[in-house]
Amino acid sequence: QVHLVESGGGLVQPGGSLRLSCTASGSIFSINVMGWYRQAPGKQRELVAIILSGGSTNYANSVKGRFTISRDNAKNTTYLQMNDLRPEDTAVYYCTGAITTMKGLSPQADDYWGQGTQVTVSS
Repeated sequence: QVHLVESGGGLVQPGGSLRLSCTASGSIFSINVMGWYRQAPGKQRELVAIILSGGSTNYANSVKGRFTISRDNAKNTTYLQMNDLRPEDTAVYYCTGAITTMKGLSPQADDYWGQGTQVTVSS
């Protein structure tokens, strides 16, 4: 069983910063992609940023230059540094990982999700 646990959300004023963390635990063989999605009230879940195991990254246009995704492979952890936050960044942020576990002798890759952490940007 694999679990992803996010932390670091909260209330911040416009222009402020927050750092989200997400740690994967369980019977993990390897982690390929880790990423962050967000879902605002009444809207569909959208990609924020992803990072591959080798360090390549990709960002939504709306957060480029303001958010930075990173990861510590030894800790199975990904981080999302969010600067210059805006009210439109308000959402529940979800961590996800493409994780391989061993089912007996066979590797099996699945997508796992955290429970989400609320980020509210408001004055």
